Amino acid sequence: MRYAFLLLVFIFSSSLSAQPSQEFWNSLEKLCGKAYKGEVLEAPEDDSFREVELVMHVRSCENQEIRIPFFAGEDRSRTWVLTMENNRIKLKHDHRHEDGSEDDVTQYGGKASNHGLANLQTFPADDFTADLIPAAASNVWWIEIQEGESFTYNLRRIGTDRYFSIRFDLTKEIETPPAPW
Repeated sequence: MRYAFLLLVFIFSSSLSAQPSQEFWNSLEKLCGKAYKGEVLEAPEDDSFREVELVMHVRSCENQEIRIPFFAGEDRSRTWVLTMENNRIKLKHDHRHEDGSEDDVTQYGGKASNHGLANLQTFPADDFTADLIPAAASNVWWIEIQEGESFTYNLRRIGTDRYFSIRFDLTKEIETPPAPW
């Protein structure tokens, strides 16, 4: 009987621990098909994103994958790819050339090390990223969603001054942009 009780406690606590990542996922799915304008909150001095229109488009929401193209002006080369794996979310950066072929620097990112919060998920750089871009081995990305208000994408390179943050206004949906490259 005691073991049955412990098993029930374990099952119940396991289902609770997955809830924040699922709630975050559900918030993303509510944005599917919609596009929003962004603004730079923080960026390195040499960052060209300050000078162009920034747009995110939650273009595709599949069962275990959400694709969010991120456009900087006419540059449609970037897509954030979020994947749900074992109740944890993985973030990858898919970079393409105009002909659709993969850039040499693509598919970097990381997987949430825990279930995060319902409105915040963090993604420390994975081994693939560290091998592809050694300087990015200490990268941590995080996405924050204030439902109905804002979506904020962030990058911090630990041990450096590199910090990047863009907030998208979820209160004002904009016209759907063309497909990414």
